[in-house]
Amino acid sequence: MQQKTIYLIRHGETDYNRRGVVQGSGIDADLNDMGRAQAAAFFQAYQHVPFNKIYTSALKRTYQTVESFIELGIPCQQLPGLNEISWGVMEGRVPGHIEDEYHSRLMTTWASGNTAQTTDGGESPDQVEARQRDAIAEILARSGEETVLVAMHGRAMRVLLCWVTNQPLSNMDQFEHSNVCLYKLRYDYNSKVFTIESANDTAHLLSLALV
Repeated sequence: MQQKTIYLIRHGETDYNRRGVVQGSGIDADLNDMGRAQAAAFFQAYQHVPFNKIYTSALKRTYQTVESFIELGIPCQQLPGLNEISWGVMEGRVPGHIEDEYHSRLMTTWASGNTAQTTDGGESPDQVEARQRDAIAEILARSGEETVLVAMHGRAMRVLLCWVTNQPLSNMDQFEHSNVCLYKLRYDYNSKVFTIESANDTAHLLSLALV
């Protein structure tokens, strides 16, 4: 196997997403009606892709997003290393002035290069990268899986997309994302290089926007 193609998606919408409430690895929320519709739209558009394996985080919102593919008989494995960042004490908080101010300071700190700074009671981007590296190494080590589907989370995706493209984590906010957006990645085993072939693709969700 010379290359591996990774279809990387963010999970569908939850009520926490809709309300703008902080939702990290400590919140194991279900998809809401819109999230299920987004998942169905992605399945409709990509059910023809011959996925050899599906990988999700250990949080059910990622599993629920790809459940229709799993029902086709495609094997699935949960990797906790793909979990969302832990936002610590901020998780489950209703947005407000104090929360917005804290979040703004944290984003500025990370963008300045201090990605070792943890959230209050949670994780840092550096810690997220460390556990992701183990998870991605496991995915890459599997032979016979030329095309895989990976479902994970927004901030975690930003972290991953930075380090797989050899960029500092301080650049992570350049990677835009929305619920059930698609990043298509290709990994070359000879050069050991990831290439992003498609970024934040939401064309499969167009029908939902027209409803």
